[in-house]
Amino acid sequence: MHNNRIHLSQSHLSGKEEKYIFQSPNWIDVKGENIAGFEADLEQYLKADSYVAALSSGTAALHLALVVLGVQKDDEVICQSMTFSASANPIVYLGASPVFVDSELDTWNMCPIALEEAIVDRISKGKKPKAIIAVHLYGMPYKHDEISTIAQKYAIPLVEDSAEALGSTYKNQKCGTLGDISILSFNGNKVITTSGGGALVTSDVKIKERAIFLATQARETAPHYQHSQIGYNYRMNNICAGIGRGQMEVLTEYVGLRRDMHQLYFDFFQNIDQVKVLHEPTNDYFSNHWLSAILLDSYKKREALRLAFEAENIETRPLWKPMHLQPIFSDAPYYGQQVAENLFNNGLCLPSSSNTTALEKEKILEVMRKFFA
Repeated sequence: MHNNRIHLSQSHLSGKEEKYIFQSPNWIDVKGENIAGFEADLEQYLKADSYVAALSSGTAALHLALVVLGVQKDDEVICQSMTFSASANPIVYLGASPVFVDSELDTWNMCPIALEEAIVDRISKGKKPKAIIAVHLYGMPYKHDEISTIAQKYAIPLVEDSAEALGSTYKNQKCGTLGDISILSFNGNKVITTSGGGALVTSDVKIKERAIFLATQARETAPHYQHSQIGYNYRMNNICAGIGRGQMEVLTEYVGLRRDMHQLYFDFFQNIDQVKVLHEPTNDYFSNHWLSAILLDSYKKREALRLAFEAENIETRPLWKPMHLQPIFSDAPYYGQQVAENLFNNGLCLPSSSNTTALEKEKILEVMRKFFA
């Protein structure tokens, strides 16, 4: 049954990856020219004086971002609730506590009003947050001007979780360059992949060097293994970086193909009142539409559509379950209303792969035509 399954977001190899993998065949670990080469490719793409540290995952990048910012045990970090758990888990790795914030309906990302309410209340309790983690959900940029203005007002570092947003821009500035520290992911289901992998992005070369030092077990310069602090095994290896270099050659093309998938859905639902498509609210936003997502007018209808797709062996998925509703975070503070909860109850992610064929697109459309007839 699964041989002909249409997946939500497949990896898409271009054929350009092999030349990089085999140009330094003697290096398959965390040494080799592809690692520096991939970092340079990303720095050139992102511009804005970016320095990139290639790491083993986006989660590792977020963990190191918090370490570099000095987050410690018993600190608090504000995090967008509507996100994947990897945005919140690194807070707990450090013994800190997450404080979750609701979404707004324009981009489905962190609500600036709820964010400021959270900061004011935590400060009144003597717990000024050490950082803010804002996420570009499904590739849609968050309201950066509002969020960064609040972060600066209270002098709280802004960590930009751009795991889903490589190729997106806000006011023509690349996502991945908007935070005090930013992170990227190259997991197998992302716009481009290194199989597993991520990156920390900063405008300060010393932070890049610090991240790489920590990511390579914090080994100090000495003829023997010398360690004065805890490090991590977080460096990207040369093979994965080679895959990434090949994928960078097709990044713009793959973003265009994902946006084509989004346009297919946007056009289909244009005249269906009970469905809202997550779409750029203004021309300031440019989304890679890593995943195309819709909001139906009821949970019952959302589930019926999901099951209609599943009956035809087409993968869809409800939106991320908000972190404040997860059992593991049930005791964490939460600020806002029920926007994220309603999005989760009524929202659905649709197949968005850049390698979706014409026949697969027609099959998807046919399911939707029957359902909404």
